[in-house]
Formats: sequence, C-alpha cells, structure tokens
Amino acid sequence: MSRKNSYEEVLRQEFGQLVDSLELQERQKYYLKSRWLDQVLWMESRASRARNFYYRLRLTTIIGGVIIPALVSLNFTSTENQQVKQAIAISTFALSQVVAVSAAVEQFFNYGERWRHYRRSVETLKTQGWQFFELGGIYEPFANHDQAFNDFAGNVEAIIQRDVEIYSTQVVQAKKESTSKSETQSASENGLVSAHVVHPSPATVEPLLVTQSTPTVESVMEPFPVAEPTSVIESAPLVEPISTSNPDSSP
Repeated sequence: MSRKNSYEEVLRQEFGQLVDSLELQERQKYYLKSRWLDQVLWMESRASRARNFYYRLRLTTIIGGVIIPALVSLNFTSTENQQVKQAIAISTFALSQVVAVSAAVEQFFNYGERWRHYRRSVETLKTQGWQFFELGGIYEPFANHDQAFNDFAGNVEAIIQRDVEIYSTQVVQAKKESTSKSETQSASENGLVSAHVVHPSPATVEPLLVTQSTPTVESVMEPFPVAEPTSVIESAPLVEPISTSNPDSSP
C-alpha cells in the first residue's frame, strides 16, 4: 500500500512542478491540476487495484486447478491411512470451493478487462500531457503553451469521454453477459430451464396461425360452373297452332 501511495505522490509532485513552471494563466494551471492530473492519478490507482485483484484471483484459480487433480489421484486403501484419506478429501473439497469462488468473482467483476481499460486510458492521458509540456507531436506547430492549451484541453476531454463510453459499452456489457451466461448455465444444470428452448412471443405465434390455418372445404373445392339462365320463350321451338276444324268441311 505504501509503495502505491509513494508512486502516486511522485506523479503528483513531478507533474505539479511541471505545471507550475509553465507560462500559463492561473485558470489554465487550475485545469491542468484539477482535471488532467486528477484523472491521471485516479485512473492510475484504479488500474493498479484492478491488476492486483486480477493477478490474485487468476493465480488462485490456476494453482488450485493444478493441485485438485493431484489430490484426487491419491488413493489410500489401507485402514491405517483412513485419517489421511479423510483429511485429503476435506482439503480437496475446500480447495475446489476456493477455486470456484475465485473464478466466479473474477468473472463477475471482470478485473482483467478493467485493468486493461484503465491502463490504456491513463497512458493516453500521460502521452498527451508530455507532448503538451514539450510542445512535441501534435503540439509542435504551436509557438508556446498558451496557444496550444485549447487543443490540449479538447484532446483531454475527448479522451475522458471516450473512456466513459468504452467502459459503459464494453466493460459493463461484458459483465452483464458473463453474469447472464453463468445464471443460465447453472439453471440448465439444475434442470429448471433448458438453454436451447426458445419460447415464441404471441406476436410471432399469431401470424403463424393465420398463414398455417387448415383450408376449408369451400377454399379447396373449385366452384362448379353454372350456365347463365335462358328465357323459356327464347329456348323453346316455335310450334304452329293446330286447327280444330275439319279440313274436309267447306264453309
């Protein structure tokens, strides 16, 4: 702990002296100390903290994963070694729980991704600071620090904004995905739910029922052609009237 505090104090003193030596206005120096230097020290401490947790949890998982198979492979069959066998069984169970907890904690908090994220951001801020102090890199065209200050402040704010966006989209999202994946896997192992079953929503079922409905008799049978009705007068043949009088009789 004292070593980390001493490194942060060294950074604070060195960068503070550099800021005081620049020919800038008091408002600009205040921005350098309260904004840029404060973010550098904060990200440095967060990166160191995430790295320490990541190394401890990962080493615990790796070493325990190597020792557990060796303990399981030990076989004591004689009655004289029953106490030793029981002690090894208890040690194996306890070590397996420690390994499982270490892996779960590291996966939940995602210390490895946090460490790389903060380290990348703080080194970018340091690079911007050193280029501004020496008027090198992208600040080389400027004659003095006063002229380059506006561009430096804009670059610092862009880096901090990008840091927040990356943390929100990648680190937090990876944490949520790992948590949901572990919960689904544990639930499927316990027989509560199946990880491969997809329950369709009513919005997707209703169109299927409409498109896959059983055809009725009316839709299957083709309509029987019906001839147009014709008039009886038009269709009946013309018949001459039969005379009832005697043809032989004369008037």
